[in-house]
Amino acid sequence: MKLMKRLCCLFPVVLLVALGPGNVIAQSYPIRPVRLVVPFAPGGGVDVVSRLIAAKLAETLKQPVLIENRGGSGGTVGANVVAKAEPDGYTFLMTSASIAIAPSIYRKLPFDALKDFAPVSQIYSLSLILLVNANVSATSVGALIALAKSQPGRLNYASTGVGGSPHLAAELFKSMTGTDIVHVPYKGVAPMGAALIANEVQVIFTVPVGIVQYIKSGELRALAVTGNARSHMLPKVPTMVEAGVRDYVLPDWMGMFAPAGTSREIIARLHAQIVRILAIPEIRERLRNIGYDPVGSTPEEFDAKFKEDFATFARVIKETRIPLMD
Repeated sequence: MKLMKRLCCLFPVVLLVALGPGNVIAQSYPIRPVRLVVPFAPGGGVDVVSRLIAAKLAETLKQPVLIENRGGSGGTVGANVVAKAEPDGYTFLMTSASIAIAPSIYRKLPFDALKDFAPVSQIYSLSLILLVNANVSATSVGALIALAKSQPGRLNYASTGVGGSPHLAAELFKSMTGTDIVHVPYKGVAPMGAALIANEVQVIFTVPVGIVQYIKSGELRALAVTGNARSHMLPKVPTMVEAGVRDYVLPDWMGMFAPAGTSREIIARLHAQIVRILAIPEIRERLRNIGYDPVGSTPEEFDAKFKEDFATFARVIKETRIPLMD
């Protein structure tokens, strides 16, 4: 009888050693709601896709998956929330390539982008679209350049904030074309798009989500895309290189990050769920319909891409002499 009691007491310890503490945690995870921090205003591409993923994650994890929008400063406000969160698997960052841009464009950040986050997966890739309000006379990239040069400082462009992909895309365009277009930051893709439609600004670089309908209605005019290939949604719109801006290529992406120190088992489980969700036909079709190409890379693959893009953006910002921001 005493032997049986000792064996019963030892069994949980033996099981813990056999499985490892990380596996035990991963098997019981999650036991409460999971938070996905979106560092942009509601309605933009990252927000829309995060909500699609959250709904599917909740079905499998059997816990609510909550979206928390923390916009501002080109995505750095929300990123800092996740950088400072406990690495317990209950807080994740859903963001764009802006996280790889910000360290090279801000003099000081409250986090270290390379050390404070653990990549989980790249969710999609895309190209930004160069758009103008229909009241702008330019019908091509060349015409826009000529117009901007004839009226330096008269045209305005919107962005999601300093350091975001739309901001870098526009500043790179200005640097490579020798134009003077004034920056007006907004707190997200949706407000930025609304400003263009209302003609508060005349130019933006933005994601396709929510915009194509305005291109088709004639309210907005698409002049080029920033990737190295045309968009399947806008096959008649040239790439920036095709439009005459030599060597201009600036793709964008969305990815999922955890706070540094999050267990590898939990990261692996979330990665597996992302791959599963992106393989669902209705999700793939939904992403394609809004201009995104699903990816679902491994944590290691995404880590390598993140570091590569980090270095690329740093080089671009330095070469184009984009002023550092406070």
